[in-house]
Amino acid sequence: QVQLVESGGGLVQAGGSLRLSCAASGSIFSISVMGWYRQAPGKQRELVARITRNRSTNYADSVKGRFTISRDNAKNMVYLQMNSLKPEDTAVYYCNLLSPDGAGYWGQGTQVTVSS
Repeated sequence: QVQLVESGGGLVQAGGSLRLSCAASGSIFSISVMGWYRQAPGKQRELVARITRNRSTNYADSVKGRFTISRDNAKNMVYLQMNSLKPEDTAVYYCNLLSPDGAGYWGQGTQVTVSS
């Protein structure tokens, strides 16, 4: 059974930084694709960043150069370093695990609010 728990959200001024963390339980973390998604009020959930088991990464165009995703397989952790935050980054951020057999798992989400 996979469980994901996000932490690190909060309120920050524009231009500031936050680091989100996601702790994963279960034995498949190291062989799974990990991702961060976000959902703003009235909008669809969107991919922010993704990292493969081999640490290949991809990012949404809107966060390239500002956000960095990383993982620590020894600790079953994935991180999202967010710099130069903008008000439009305000959303609930969700951690996602995509297993090799295609099963997807979600955390409960953490709120990020960027004030102007």
